[in-house]
Amino acid sequence: MTLVRRTKSKTRGAGFTVTWDVDSRDRSATNRLQAFLYGRRVVKDGREYVYEGFVWRDGVRYLGQSTVFVLPHRLTELTAVLAASGIDYEISDAIFP
Repeated sequence: MTLVRRTKSKTRGAGFTVTWDVDSRDRSATNRLQAFLYGRRVVKDGREYVYEGFVWRDGVRYLGQSTVFVLPHRLTELTAVLAASGIDYEISDAIFP
């Protein structure tokens, strides 16, 4: 619920709800999607590198497991990653006033 609350206030307006279904047995696709959505931290040569996840960007609101609300300018970015990973997804129009 923390992620839902943190992204709730920053994204409002007309956009899209995107849901997807990733096969949990496909660890490669699952790991790529999790890194894209939530970000990751990498320690290399004693330095830490932080990669921001998609859900933390402006125009994205996390709704729950496998569901996000995105403003139109973020839709292509998300669907490209889902399609490239072979993950089935569904898009619906939505409005958050």
